[in-house]
Amino acid sequence: MDHRALNVFLSVAQTLNFSRSAQALHMSVSAVSRSIARLEQEVGQVLLERDRRHVQLTGAGREFQEYARAAVADWQALRRRLGSEGELAGEVSLYCSVTATHSVLAPILAAFRAAHPAVDIMMHTGDQADGIARVLEGLDDVSVSGRPEQLPARLEFLPLLESPLRFCAPAADCAVRDLVLQGVRGNAIEWDQIPFIVPERGVTKDLLERWFQARGVTPRIYAQVAGHEAIVAMVSLGLGVGIAPQLVIEASGSAAGVEVEILPQDLPNLSVGLCSLSRRLENPLLKALWDVAAATYSA
Repeated sequence: MDHRALNVFLSVAQTLNFSRSAQALHMSVSAVSRSIARLEQEVGQVLLERDRRHVQLTGAGREFQEYARAAVADWQALRRRLGSEGELAGEVSLYCSVTATHSVLAPILAAFRAAHPAVDIMMHTGDQADGIARVLEGLDDVSVSGRPEQLPARLEFLPLLESPLRFCAPAADCAVRDLVLQGVRGNAIEWDQIPFIVPERGVTKDLLERWFQARGVTPRIYAQVAGHEAIVAMVSLGLGVGIAPQLVIEASGSAAGVEVEILPQDLPNLSVGLCSLSRRLENPLLKALWDVAAATYSA
């Protein structure tokens, strides 16, 4: 059975959304659909019930999900055993945001590829807030994530860098910018009157909520959004004030449309690093990636 098809199935079984899986796997939606259809034909069972609005696992699908997870893990272990003597070989599954691929991972992957050319990196991209959950659920070996205040006991976190969290406001003249400037000039920003665009989940949301609570602010939420990149884009359109790590703002294609200097910046820093299950670091491939990452950012 094609292990690439198993990875496609595992992704759809997790997201229950063909479009999201297609985006994460860098495939077309039709290619994902064909892959699932071929698997169902081979198995002889319907694995996913789907209509125009919903996708859900069938009983056979849930059973096949367990098989697929074990089969992919066994295949990776076999590749390691059959690798050249003294050379690591196999596959590592890595999850991160699009921004993290070039702002955080680029130097790590370059060094890792040079040291271990026989190891393949299976990269999945999406909202960084999902990274820890994906590692806990066994969907990915490693994620690039912000460190939560309470790290689950089963996880290891390797800090790589800190990025200041920033409030960002629209750079162009608009009602939101006028509201912010009015408060700045009067030295009394009415935070509860400003429309905010905030993360719908994750570490940044938790930090922002604590910031509001410490100041007795009940924020006016205009939108809750998945992904810092989308927050910056919406702010640039004049829809509200947002929060994002500095590294995301600087890397965003919408950076010219936002401004951080006009707002007070007393938010905490976000610790960004690699996250993995502690027991998985016994795997030589993951340990090698971990060590390369640590060496890259300590240099």
